[in-house]
Amino acid sequence: MRRGGPTVLGIVLAGGEGKRLMPLTADRAKPAVTFGGTYRLVDFVLSNLVNADIRHIAVLTQYKSHSLDRHITTTWRMSSLLGNYVTPVPAQQRLGKQWYQGSADAIHQSLNLIRDEEPDYVVVFGADHVYRMDPREMLRQHIESGAGATVAGIRVPRSESSQFGVITPGADGRTVERFLEKPADPPGLPDDPDSILASMGNYIFTTDVLVEALHRDAENEDSDHDMGGDILPMLTASGDAAVYDFSTNHVPGETKRDQGYWRDVGTIDAYYDAHMDLLADRPVFNLYNRDWPIYTHHPMLSPARFSAAGNATESIVSPACLIKGQVTRSVLSPGVVVEPDAVVQNSVIHDNVRIGRGAVVRNAILDKNIDVPPGATIGVNPERDAELYTVSDNGVVVLGKAQPVPAPM
Repeated sequence: MRRGGPTVLGIVLAGGEGKRLMPLTADRAKPAVTFGGTYRLVDFVLSNLVNADIRHIAVLTQYKSHSLDRHITTTWRMSSLLGNYVTPVPAQQRLGKQWYQGSADAIHQSLNLIRDEEPDYVVVFGADHVYRMDPREMLRQHIESGAGATVAGIRVPRSESSQFGVITPGADGRTVERFLEKPADPPGLPDDPDSILASMGNYIFTTDVLVEALHRDAENEDSDHDMGGDILPMLTASGDAAVYDFSTNHVPGETKRDQGYWRDVGTIDAYYDAHMDLLADRPVFNLYNRDWPIYTHHPMLSPARFSAAGNATESIVSPACLIKGQVTRSVLSPGVVVEPDAVVQNSVIHDNVRIGRGAVVRNAILDKNIDVPPGATIGVNPERDAELYTVSDNGVVVLGKAQPVPAPM
């Protein structure tokens, strides 16, 4: 934070395996998955923290973290003159011969970071959500309330409760009365029985409270050592937990349409839907807000190019793309080539994919370095797609990195 204000350490939890995003996570950690053409998922949380002047940040990594570590070290270079840093911290077995056993254990094994910084507060955010947020507003409420822990909450349909930690606020609207981790049948909110208040996986702790809770949790052999499943219920039971209503958060440059936007992209369908949110004339989530930018690494690439017959509508087209065919409602990452007479519709195409002449790709996600042969089809024949590729519950066809595509018969 700025000089003269409270001292804050940011910890980003980025060790998740992301099984529900397979095959996109077969070769990388979930926070390293490409999003929106040129970004990585981790860029959203890091941009929110840095824009809020939280610039001492440790990113705890573990699962297949090479591309994530490389992205952080090459992209997120802060001013060492001012003592700022964003650094990946891999699991190091500091407390014994074991890797991180859960998100709380990850922080417990990394308490040296907190001891070295001696911050007044610790901001603990997840690394795999798409949103804009000013953490200073949440920190301000946390300090004013005197709570030991504050968790950010957002309203979601009650039918989705099994995907989230569910917060029951007290009568004052701020105290957490109960915290349930991914319950099947929780009560709805008093003013909206069909909705619940879901945890966003973003927490702010008073440092002493966090350290004590982590030590207590580490001594509990029955604990799963999870922030949402164990630490928050513990602090709720002791009356130390408060909730922050994310719908009240504002960032510079927001619009009424994208204010309060947050997506957990933990499943293929959620990841796909979040991309489709980017493509409207008035996007539900606006990547072009220069007052609260999302930062990432921009390699030295040529501009995108369109041939005389090439066309892209309602689409995001990244640098170094070559468009000779037809692209509609799609997101294209750098280096994508769409050959003549090829058709790409309602799809997310990652780096260096070639769509051959006359090929058709619909309702699909193609990971890096895939070569779609001329005349091949993806997302056209459901039975054949199910035999060859991963198909989501909503029918999105997904191909993993460099996955072969058979030539048409």
